[in-house]
Amino acid sequence: MVHYNSYLALGDSYTIGESVPLHESFPYQTVQLLRNAKQHFYAPEIIAKTGWTSAELADHLLHTKLNEQYDYVSLLIGVNNQYRGLSLSDFETDFEFLLHKAIHLAGNMPDRVIVLSIPDWGFTPFAKDKDQLLISKEIDSFNKVCASSAIKAKTHFINITDETRAEKNNLKAVAKDLLHYSGATHLRWAEKVAATIFNR
Repeated sequence: MVHYNSYLALGDSYTIGESVPLHESFPYQTVQLLRNAKQHFYAPEIIAKTGWTSAELADHLLHTKLNEQYDYVSLLIGVNNQYRGLSLSDFETDFEFLLHKAIHLAGNMPDRVIVLSIPDWGFTPFAKDKDQLLISKEIDSFNKVCASSAIKAKTHFINITDETRAEKNNLKAVAKDLLHYSGATHLRWAEKVAATIFNR
């Protein structure tokens, strides 16, 4: 009997693929890449909403009935904490909770949990009149929490921030709203997540 893998993606607008079709979001493209590699996967389950902070994601998880266990779990959260000017120390507390929740949902197997870094929206056309240096500095601080927590918990950590900065002048990298990211950018994130799962 063939075992089908389950994948739970936790996050915010970047996880649901705001402003692109759902099938172009990185969780769906990840599963498609793995299926193309002859891996058996169910469609991803996504717990994410545009605008969610780490606290809002955590609160939602506390009140949502989920499967007891998933084969893989990804976590990408924090941009809205930065955007709203929320405290880094509160984020650290929230992120520790979310990461431990993700590990628990992955059958207490940290190597089945994948943390993605927060993209830098300061490099999007939407932010042209904003303080880009300040946005980047703050996002670096939030990502430092994500990376150190992931390393400490022995989960995977994927940096997707640098490429969002490198694509500053590439309009094909962003969605029509000029703030979120295009299906092509989500594909690059998906390739990293799929490779991590495939080579685990």
